[in-house]
Amino acid sequence: MTAELLEKIRNRQVRLGVVGLGYVGLPLAVEFSQAGLDVVGIDVDAGKVDALNRGDSYIPDVPAAVVAELAAAGRLCATTDYAALRDCDAVSICVPTPLNKTRDPDMSFVIEAATRVVEQAHPGFVIVLESTTYPGTTEEVLLPRLQAAGWRVGEDVFLAFSPERIDPGNPHYGVRNTPKVMGGATPACTQMAQALYAVAVDNLVPVSSMRAAEMVKLLENTFRAVNIGLVNEMALMCAKLDVDVWEVIEAASTKPYGYMKFTPGPGIGGHCIPIDPLYLSWKLKSLNYTARFIDLADAINSRMPEHVVALVADALNDDGRALNRAQVLLLGVAYKPDIDDMRESPALDVMSQLAARKACVSYHDPHVPRVLLEGQTYDCQPLTAEALAAADCVVITTNHSSYDWDWVRAHARVVVDTRNALSRTAASGGARVIRL
Repeated sequence: MTAELLEKIRNRQVRLGVVGLGYVGLPLAVEFSQAGLDVVGIDVDAGKVDALNRGDSYIPDVPAAVVAELAAAGRLCATTDYAALRDCDAVSICVPTPLNKTRDPDMSFVIEAATRVVEQAHPGFVIVLESTTYPGTTEEVLLPRLQAAGWRVGEDVFLAFSPERIDPGNPHYGVRNTPKVMGGATPACTQMAQALYAVAVDNLVPVSSMRAAEMVKLLENTFRAVNIGLVNEMALMCAKLDVDVWEVIEAASTKPYGYMKFTPGPGIGGHCIPIDPLYLSWKLKSLNYTARFIDLADAINSRMPEHVVALVADALNDDGRALNRAQVLLLGVAYKPDIDDMRESPALDVMSQLAARKACVSYHDPHVPRVLLEGQTYDCQPLTAEALAAADCVVITTNHSSYDWDWVRAHARVVVDTRNALSRTAASGGARVIRL
């Protein structure tokens, strides 16, 4: 069976299912389809399914023209029905792994997908979990279900974990040219998963186990979370010492070895950095171990929106105004520049805290037409000279490249700059600028 399946993969005769068609699943499905495989996407969101079957894309990184071409050729389709996996030789699971209200892992999407996928398993089936999660998930959630169904993993079916490495808005690295880590339940599972992914990915990095592969992703994002936490605390300390943290960072960055540049901000956003390290911390608590670096970095990063609101309040106070009923305009609500992704965006926390303190909050973001936040709808406001002048305070929360920062500074009165966006504008004239 192994030899037969490997031959089918080499000849591009396998059909792939992708469960979860969001920021991870859709780019993966498109890359495999472009490589010559027939791909069926499965998602509970009927809107996404209908869009793909029409040939439309809802992910900016995936051009609609590419989706339309693949759909017209019959190589990419979508459905809400897991029964489509009966005709697939392999499946990649790319469902969300959010945190619940107590900031513990919400594994419901992975468990549901695992249960439904195993129901459709058949001889020669390859299952790869890509959803970022705690070490041991694939072994504890998928493996027992397959074994309980009577499958011999590594002989009848093949199971692996491969952490996603999607970076929304990155123009240089996508699915194909980003190295892919792969760890299987058995050596045969690793071999089969590697053979499958080699169709769409140039560089594969095998590791010894599924747990090792799961841990790789958490190390990558914990490294970033901890270093961002460090530089955020450095910004807080520099403020107390009356030192320009941005000047310090730029000077430190001239060192050609032993230093990697990180920058402070209003918090951390996206799916990976704010969430993934907490999966590891949560898992270690069950083993009576405290992940102190993770918990400390999370505490610092989580308080940055509160610090931004305090800067706004202080800036208004200097003008003899209260935050209550003040007109506060946010520039950018996506979690990073030039994308529409608002997952865990710190700008939303800033908006929420400002609204809680009775400020009149509005926003502009060229990529986000509408924000639903705590039961209230905010529509993107036109960015005009009049809007800037009318705002008691403008808060820069996302450094989109489309913004003309010289123009913003010229027309605004007070700006709280959390992204050092105004560092290259004239030092005098225009708005009074308070930097993070």
